[in-house]
Amino acid sequence: MSKRAAREGDQNRQGTLVFTATKPFTEVGDDGLQTDGFQADGSLFDRARQPRNPISRAQIEIVLSRSVAAVAVIFALQTLPVMLGQLDSRKASAAVPIAIVLALVIVIFVTATLTREGIRTAAGAVAAVYLVALFVWPPLMIDPTAVLASRPWLWYLCGVATSCAAIALPLAWAVVYTVVTPVTFGLLRVLPSGGEAENLVAVLDTFYAMLLGGTVLIIIYVLRQATAQVDTAQSNALAKYAVAVRHHATEVERVEVDSIVHDSVLATLLSAAGVRNAKGAELAAAMARSAIIRLQVASGDRNVDDVAVSVSQLAARIRSAAMATGMFTVTELCVAGLILPEHAAEALYSASVQAMVNSVQHAGPTQSRAVTVSGDDQSGCIICISDTGRGFDVSSVASGRLGLRVSIHDRVATAGGVAVLRTSLGHGTTITLTWPRPDEPNQASGDQPAESKGSPSGRDAGTR
Repeated sequence: MSKRAAREGDQNRQGTLVFTATKPFTEVGDDGLQTDGFQADGSLFDRARQPRNPISRAQIEIVLSRSVAAVAVIFALQTLPVMLGQLDSRKASAAVPIAIVLALVIVIFVTATLTREGIRTAAGAVAAVYLVALFVWPPLMIDPTAVLASRPWLWYLCGVATSCAAIALPLAWAVVYTVVTPVTFGLLRVLPSGGEAENLVAVLDTFYAMLLGGTVLIIIYVLRQATAQVDTAQSNALAKYAVAVRHHATEVERVEVDSIVHDSVLATLLSAAGVRNAKGAELAAAMARSAIIRLQVASGDRNVDDVAVSVSQLAARIRSAAMATGMFTVTELCVAGLILPEHAAEALYSASVQAMVNSVQHAGPTQSRAVTVSGDDQSGCIICISDTGRGFDVSSVASGRLGLRVSIHDRVATAGGVAVLRTSLGHGTTITLTWPRPDEPNQASGDQPAESKGSPSGRDAGTR
């Protein structure tokens, strides 16, 4: 059971001015509380959930490295038969170990992308071994003057090497590698050990390899820069969100303390001021103790867990409070199966009780007092508290009165709902509480939205 729900069941509250003896939600009705998978002891400040990053620098690095690894495997398999075909013209004692080392570093690179460990080191090893293999190619020919029948098999791995360099090296060094490696291969192509290609063919091969490597390099670094900006923007957004959460918590706390001051402290002071005998003094002392406890609880940790409360349970609590007054009839309409967040249910319950208290205190003799709890088309809840009493003039309410403005309007608004007042002299009063806040509140003639200018529950006007 959360702390906020437990607050209503603390002491046996006395005095019809403010207090009603009710049970918390966990003790009302047959339905148990439902949770959404979160613990019930988290505070607002350390319960801010971090959204799952749809894209980030770390994720894009994994995607890029695995893509290069997959291409490296494909090209290595494509290279294998060509390498075996050219083995007769090579010095096997040195050429075979270099081929094995190159294959081994490619395997290590592929494994690193799968384990997400040492990816850049492995990619750098591939780039380094490939460049060494290019430089030692001519000396490892059995006959350096013999013309190779086709391109050296290293040609098929040139794009893999430049891509690995783009992953492993800083931008400047990656650019140098992307230029130097194709140029080295182009120079090798004009030699007999490289196939003694024509100059134009060698230049075309060089530019083709350079263009392929440059394209991969641009893609990798553009994606890195974009994801870095996304991560920075997300960090800034989370920081702003944390600040907004703190501000919201402060505002919610202010509204609750204001409500407690009106509901408990002012009532205690009025009761104490009217003490005429020992029994009255005892009652005032009990009310003071209850007010102190409520203020202490309000200053403690707040519970903003995702506990859900059924509207039937809320209606049962309101019915219990109405029975304590002995003046209200409670009707439930289409509430089966509807649930509310606990903070919203608490706000609606407290606001409903305050509206009933206001009616008892200020409406005078009436023919009827009624509370209707019903569902709405937004899977929410509408509570209507009405009487046929004397009503009042909105403009005549003193600005120092807090009942409607703080205990009703601010409570409901903080929880995401809206309170609407309809009253006039001699025609009774109706207060409608709606959660969640409608997209377009119905403001028929005579209805006063609680936040509108001139309304008794508005920010700039006091209420009874």
